[in-house]
Amino acid sequence: MGERSRRTAAAAVGLVMAAALMAGLAWALAGGDGPATGDRAGDGATGPATTAPPGDEGADAEAPDDGWPSPLVDPDDIISGGPPPDGIPPIDDPAFLDPGSVDFLAEREPVLSVEHGGEAKAYPLRILMWHEIVNDEIGGEPVTVTYCPLCNTGIAFLRPTIDGELLDFGTSGKLYFSNLVMYDRQTDTLWVQAQGLAVVGPLTGTQLEFLPAQIVSWADWRAAHPDGKVLSQDTGFDRQYGANPYFDYDDPDIDRRPFLFTGEPDPRLPATSHVLGLNLDGDAVAFPYDALADAATGGGTVVETDVGGR
Repeated sequence: MGERSRRTAAAAVGLVMAAALMAGLAWALAGGDGPATGDRAGDGATGPATTAPPGDEGADAEAPDDGWPSPLVDPDDIISGGPPPDGIPPIDDPAFLDPGSVDFLAEREPVLSVEHGGEAKAYPLRILMWHEIVNDEIGGEPVTVTYCPLCNTGIAFLRPTIDGELLDFGTSGKLYFSNLVMYDRQTDTLWVQAQGLAVVGPLTGTQLEFLPAQIVSWADWRAAHPDGKVLSQDTGFDRQYGANPYFDYDDPDIDRRPFLFTGEPDPRLPATSHVLGLNLDGDAVAFPYDALADAATGGGTVVETDVGGR
Protein backbone atom coordinates (compact mmCIF):
# COMPACT_ATOMS: atom_id res chain seq x y z
CA MET A 1 0.00 0.00 0.00
CA GLY A 2 1.35 3.44 -0.98
CA GLU A 3 1.92 6.20 1.50
CA ARG A 4 -1.08 8.18 0.26
CA SER A 5 -3.32 5.18 0.87
CA ARG A 6 -2.11 5.09 4.45
CA ARG A 7 -3.04 8.66 5.15
CA THR A 8 -6.06 9.76 7.08
CA ALA A 9 -8.99 8.63 5.01
CA ALA A 10 -11.46 11.40 5.67
CA ALA A 11 -13.27 13.97 7.75
CA ALA A 12 -11.04 15.06 10.54
CA VAL A 13 -14.13 16.66 11.98
CA GLY A 14 -17.47 14.93 11.87
CA LEU A 15 -20.51 13.73 13.66
CA VAL A 16 -20.85 10.20 14.83
CA MET A 17 -23.97 8.30 14.02
CA ALA A 18 -23.16 5.31 16.12
CA ALA A 19 -25.40 3.18 13.95
CA ALA A 20 -22.92 3.55 11.12
CA LEU A 21 -20.56 1.16 12.87
CA MET A 22 -23.33 -1.40 13.19
CA ALA A 23 -24.16 -0.89 9.52
CA GLY A 24 -20.70 -2.05 8.55
CA LEU A 25 -19.32 1.33 7.54
CA ALA A 26 -15.61 1.66 8.07
CA TRP A 27 -16.22 4.93 9.86
CA ALA A 28 -17.49 5.87 13.27
CA LEU A 29 -18.79 9.02 11.61
CA ALA A 30 -22.29 10.14 10.81
CA GLY A 31 -25.34 12.00 12.02
CA GLY A 32 -24.97 15.79 11.89
CA ASP A 33 -26.27 18.95 10.37
CA GLY A 34 -29.49 17.65 8.86
CA PRO A 35 -33.11 18.69 8.64
CA ALA A 36 -35.43 18.27 11.58
CA THR A 37 -38.28 17.88 9.11
CA GLY A 38 -38.59 17.73 5.38
CA ASP A 39 -35.67 16.64 3.26
CA ARG A 40 -32.29 17.57 1.90
CA ALA A 41 -31.82 20.77 -0.07
CA GLY A 42 -32.61 19.78 -3.63
CA ASP A 43 -32.41 21.48 -7.02
CA GLY A 44 -34.12 24.82 -7.15
CA ALA A 45 -34.52 24.85 -3.38
CA THR A 46 -33.93 27.85 -1.18
CA GLY A 47 -34.65 25.70 1.86
CA PRO A 48 -35.27 22.03 2.61
CA ALA A 49 -36.86 20.11 -0.23
CA THR A 50 -40.16 18.37 0.30
CA THR A 51 -40.25 15.02 2.01
CA ALA A 52 -40.25 11.96 -0.20
CA PRO A 53 -43.73 10.44 -0.60
CA PRO A 54 -44.63 7.76 1.95
CA GLY A 55 -43.50 4.38 0.79
CA ASP A 56 -40.90 5.88 -1.53
CA GLU A 57 -38.05 5.50 0.93
CA GLY A 58 -37.58 1.79 0.43
CA ALA A 59 -35.49 -0.31 -1.92
CA ASP A 60 -34.82 2.10 -4.74
CA ALA A 61 -31.29 0.98 -5.59
CA GLU A 62 -31.58 -1.03 -8.75
CA ALA A 63 -30.94 -4.74 -8.68
CA PRO A 64 -27.73 -5.65 -10.49
CA ASP A 65 -27.86 -6.31 -14.23
CA ASP A 66 -26.46 -9.55 -15.60
CA GLY A 67 -22.70 -9.46 -15.40
CA TRP A 68 -22.56 -6.96 -12.54
CA PRO A 69 -20.74 -8.01 -9.38
CA SER A 70 -22.96 -8.82 -6.44
CA PRO A 71 -23.81 -5.74 -4.35
CA LEU A 72 -21.63 -5.22 -1.29
CA VAL A 73 -24.62 -3.94 0.72
CA ASP A 74 -28.26 -4.88 0.83
CA PRO A 75 -29.87 -2.70 -1.86
CA ASP A 76 -32.91 -2.36 0.42
CA ASP A 77 -30.72 -0.33 2.79
CA ILE A 78 -30.09 2.27 0.07
CA ILE A 79 -33.15 4.50 0.29
CA SER A 80 -34.45 7.63 -1.37
CA GLY A 81 -33.46 10.91 0.26
CA GLY A 82 -36.07 12.77 -1.79
CA PRO A 83 -34.28 14.60 -4.64
CA PRO A 84 -33.61 12.87 -7.97
CA PRO A 85 -30.08 12.23 -9.25
CA ASP A 86 -28.20 15.55 -9.20
CA GLY A 87 -31.29 17.21 -7.73
CA ILE A 88 -28.73 18.42 -5.21
CA PRO A 89 -26.46 19.76 -7.95
CA PRO A 90 -22.73 19.04 -7.78
CA ILE A 91 -20.30 21.78 -8.75
CA ASP A 92 -18.52 20.70 -11.92
CA ASP A 93 -16.82 23.95 -12.88
CA PRO A 94 -15.71 25.45 -9.56
CA ALA A 95 -14.38 29.01 -9.33
CA PHE A 96 -11.87 30.05 -6.67
CA LEU A 97 -10.77 33.21 -4.89
CA ASP A 98 -7.59 34.34 -3.22
CA PRO A 99 -8.01 34.40 0.58
CA GLY A 100 -7.65 38.17 0.64
CA SER A 101 -10.64 38.54 -1.69
CA VAL A 102 -13.02 36.55 0.52
CA ASP A 103 -15.48 38.77 2.38
CA PHE A 104 -18.35 36.38 3.01
CA LEU A 105 -16.87 34.12 5.70
CA ALA A 106 -16.88 34.77 9.44
CA GLU A 107 -13.69 33.99 11.32
CA ARG A 108 -15.07 30.84 12.94
CA GLU A 109 -16.99 29.55 9.94
CA PRO A 110 -16.03 25.98 8.97
CA VAL A 111 -14.26 25.17 5.75
CA LEU A 112 -13.14 21.80 4.42
CA SER A 113 -9.38 21.96 3.93
CA VAL A 114 -7.83 19.73 1.28
CA GLU A 115 -4.12 19.70 0.41
CA HIS A 116 -2.52 17.71 -2.39
CA GLY A 117 0.48 18.07 -4.66
CA GLY A 118 1.63 21.27 -2.97
CA GLU A 119 -1.73 23.01 -3.42
CA ALA A 120 -4.20 23.91 -0.64
CA LYS A 121 -7.87 24.65 -1.18
CA ALA A 122 -10.71 25.57 1.18
CA TYR A 123 -14.30 24.57 0.51
CA PRO A 124 -16.72 26.51 2.76
CA LEU A 125 -19.38 24.30 4.30
CA ARG A 126 -21.93 27.05 3.65
CA ILE A 127 -21.50 26.13 -0.04
CA LEU A 128 -20.91 22.39 0.26
CA MET A 129 -24.10 21.76 2.22
CA TRP A 130 -26.09 22.89 -0.84
CA HIS A 131 -24.09 20.86 -3.37
CA GLU A 132 -22.38 17.99 -1.50
CA ILE A 133 -19.93 17.23 -4.34
CA VAL A 134 -17.29 19.31 -6.13
CA ASN A 135 -15.50 17.75 -9.10
CA ASP A 136 -12.19 19.58 -9.16
CA GLU A 137 -8.42 19.39 -9.61
CA ILE A 138 -5.86 19.87 -6.84
CA GLY A 139 -2.12 19.70 -7.37
CA GLY A 140 -2.69 18.88 -11.02
CA GLU A 141 -4.75 15.76 -10.33
CA PRO A 142 -8.52 15.23 -10.68
CA VAL A 143 -10.28 15.00 -7.32
CA THR A 144 -13.78 14.87 -5.91
CA VAL A 145 -14.44 16.83 -2.73
CA THR A 146 -17.55 15.70 -0.88
CA TYR A 147 -19.62 16.71 2.12
CA CYS A 148 -22.59 14.92 3.66
CA PRO A 149 -24.69 17.41 5.68
CA LEU A 150 -26.50 14.60 7.49
CA CYS A 151 -23.16 13.20 8.69
CA ASN A 152 -20.95 16.31 8.70
CA THR A 153 -18.35 14.17 6.91
CA GLY A 154 -16.02 16.08 4.64
CA ILE A 155 -14.08 13.65 2.45
CA ALA A 156 -11.85 14.06 -0.60
CA PHE A 157 -10.87 11.44 -3.14
CA LEU A 158 -8.65 11.13 -6.16
CA ARG A 159 -10.81 10.59 -9.25
CA PRO A 160 -9.72 7.43 -11.04
CA THR A 161 -9.58 6.72 -14.74
CA ILE A 162 -11.23 3.37 -15.45
CA ASP A 163 -11.29 1.78 -18.91
CA GLY A 164 -9.96 5.01 -20.35
CA GLU A 165 -12.65 7.23 -18.79
CA LEU A 166 -12.06 9.74 -16.00
CA LEU A 167 -14.84 9.36 -13.46
CA ASP A 168 -16.81 12.31 -12.20
CA PHE A 169 -19.41 12.06 -9.49
CA GLY A 170 -22.94 13.24 -8.85
CA THR A 171 -25.48 13.03 -6.05
CA SER A 172 -27.68 9.98 -6.50
CA GLY A 173 -30.48 11.30 -4.29
CA LYS A 174 -30.06 8.17 -2.17
CA LEU A 175 -28.81 7.55 1.35
CA TYR A 176 -27.14 4.60 3.04
CA PHE A 177 -27.75 4.76 6.79
CA SER A 178 -28.16 8.54 6.41
CA ASN A 179 -24.87 8.83 4.50
CA LEU A 180 -24.51 10.40 1.06
CA VAL A 181 -24.59 7.90 -1.80
CA MET A 182 -22.73 9.20 -4.84
CA TYR A 183 -22.89 7.85 -8.38
CA ASP A 184 -20.38 8.11 -11.18
CA ARG A 185 -21.76 9.47 -14.41
CA GLN A 186 -19.74 7.08 -16.56
CA THR A 187 -21.22 3.79 -15.27
CA ASP A 188 -24.03 4.79 -12.84
CA THR A 189 -22.33 2.79 -10.10
CA LEU A 190 -23.39 3.76 -6.56
CA TRP A 191 -20.66 4.73 -4.06
CA VAL A 192 -20.98 5.19 -0.28
CA GLN A 193 -19.30 8.46 0.61
CA ALA A 194 -18.05 7.49 4.08
CA GLN A 195 -16.15 4.54 2.67
CA GLY A 196 -15.30 5.75 -0.84
CA LEU A 197 -16.46 2.33 -1.96
CA ALA A 198 -18.51 1.24 -4.96
CA VAL A 199 -21.31 -0.91 -3.56
CA VAL A 200 -23.88 -1.41 -6.37
CA GLY A 201 -23.23 -1.40 -10.10
CA PRO A 202 -20.58 -2.33 -12.67
CA LEU A 203 -17.67 -1.02 -10.57
CA THR A 204 -18.76 -2.72 -7.34
CA GLY A 205 -15.77 -3.38 -5.10
CA THR A 206 -13.69 -0.49 -6.46
CA GLN A 207 -12.10 1.59 -3.71
CA LEU A 208 -11.39 5.29 -4.17
CA GLU A 209 -8.12 6.69 -2.85
CA PHE A 210 -8.67 9.10 0.01
CA LEU A 211 -6.94 12.43 0.36
CA PRO A 212 -6.38 14.03 3.76
CA ALA A 213 -9.27 16.38 4.52
CA GLN A 214 -10.03 18.40 7.62
CA ILE A 215 -12.81 20.73 8.70
CA VAL A 216 -11.26 23.82 10.31
CA SER A 217 -12.22 27.43 10.96
CA TRP A 218 -11.81 29.94 8.17
CA ALA A 219 -9.45 32.02 10.31
CA ASP A 220 -7.16 29.06 11.02
CA TRP A 221 -7.12 27.95 7.38
CA ARG A 222 -6.39 31.46 6.11
CA ALA A 223 -3.50 31.85 8.55
CA ALA A 224 -2.00 28.51 7.50
CA HIS A 225 -2.56 28.96 3.74
CA PRO A 226 -2.29 32.63 2.76
CA ASP A 227 -1.53 31.57 -0.83
CA GLY A 228 -4.28 28.94 -1.04
CA LYS A 229 -7.54 29.06 -2.97
CA VAL A 230 -11.09 29.34 -1.65
CA LEU A 231 -14.22 28.01 -3.38
CA SER A 232 -16.31 30.94 -4.61
CA GLN A 233 -20.02 31.41 -4.03
CA ASP A 234 -20.23 32.11 -7.76
CA THR A 235 -21.32 28.56 -8.52
CA GLY A 236 -23.85 29.17 -11.26
CA PHE A 237 -26.68 28.18 -8.89
CA ASP A 238 -29.10 30.35 -6.90
CA ARG A 239 -28.73 29.19 -3.30
CA GLN A 240 -29.01 30.86 0.08
CA TYR A 241 -25.35 30.37 0.97
CA GLY A 242 -24.94 31.11 4.64
CA ALA A 243 -28.43 29.87 5.53
CA ASN A 244 -28.53 26.41 7.05
CA PRO A 245 -31.27 24.17 5.59
CA TYR A 246 -30.45 21.63 8.31
CA PHE A 247 -30.97 23.97 11.25
CA ASP A 248 -30.69 22.44 14.76
CA TYR A 249 -30.40 18.85 13.49
CA ASP A 250 -27.37 18.20 15.69
CA ASP A 251 -28.60 20.23 18.68
CA PRO A 252 -27.37 18.23 21.71
CA ASP A 253 -30.42 19.33 23.68
CA ILE A 254 -32.78 17.69 21.21
CA ASP A 255 -33.10 13.90 21.37
CA ARG A 256 -33.61 13.20 17.69
CA ARG A 257 -33.31 10.07 15.62
CA PRO A 258 -30.96 10.48 12.63
CA PHE A 259 -32.81 11.56 9.50
CA LEU A 260 -33.98 8.78 7.18
CA PHE A 261 -32.01 6.23 9.18
CA THR A 262 -32.98 2.58 9.32
CA GLY A 263 -31.82 0.26 12.07
CA GLU A 264 -30.80 0.94 15.64
CA PRO A 265 -28.20 3.62 16.45
CA ASP A 266 -25.09 2.41 18.25
CA PRO A 267 -25.58 3.30 21.94
CA ARG A 268 -21.92 4.12 22.62
CA LEU A 269 -22.47 7.79 21.77
CA PRO A 270 -25.49 9.99 21.06
CA ALA A 271 -26.27 9.65 17.36
CA THR A 272 -25.28 13.21 16.47
CA SER A 273 -22.19 13.55 18.65
CA HIS A 274 -19.34 15.54 17.15
CA VAL A 275 -16.14 13.53 16.81
CA LEU A 276 -12.66 13.74 15.39
CA GLY A 277 -12.40 10.76 13.03
CA LEU A 278 -9.30 8.91 11.93
CA ASN A 279 -9.09 5.96 9.55
CA LEU A 280 -5.68 4.41 8.98
CA ASP A 281 -4.92 1.09 7.29
CA GLY A 282 -8.54 0.01 7.73
CA ASP A 283 -8.67 0.85 11.43
CA ALA A 284 -11.25 3.54 12.31
CA VAL A 285 -11.26 5.51 15.56
CA ALA A 286 -13.59 8.30 16.70
CA PHE A 287 -12.47 10.79 19.35
CA PRO A 288 -15.55 12.55 20.86
CA TYR A 289 -15.19 16.31 20.92
CA ASP A 290 -16.61 16.45 24.43
CA ALA A 291 -13.84 14.21 25.71
CA LEU A 292 -11.19 16.16 23.81
CA ALA A 293 -12.49 19.45 25.23
CA ASP A 294 -12.50 18.08 28.78
CA ALA A 295 -8.84 17.05 28.41
CA ALA A 296 -7.71 20.31 26.79
CA THR A 297 -4.93 22.39 28.30
CA GLY A 298 -3.82 25.69 26.83
CA GLY A 299 -6.52 25.48 24.16
CA GLY A 300 -5.44 22.12 22.74
CA THR A 301 -5.52 18.40 23.35
CA VAL A 302 -2.89 15.79 22.48
CA VAL A 303 -3.93 12.14 22.26
CA GLU A 304 -1.43 9.31 21.94
CA THR A 305 -2.87 6.02 20.73
CA ASP A 306 -2.38 3.24 18.19
CA VAL A 307 -4.36 3.34 14.93
CA GLY A 308 -3.86 0.81 12.18
CA GLY A 309 -1.07 -0.86 14.14
CA ARG A 310 0.95 2.36 14.34
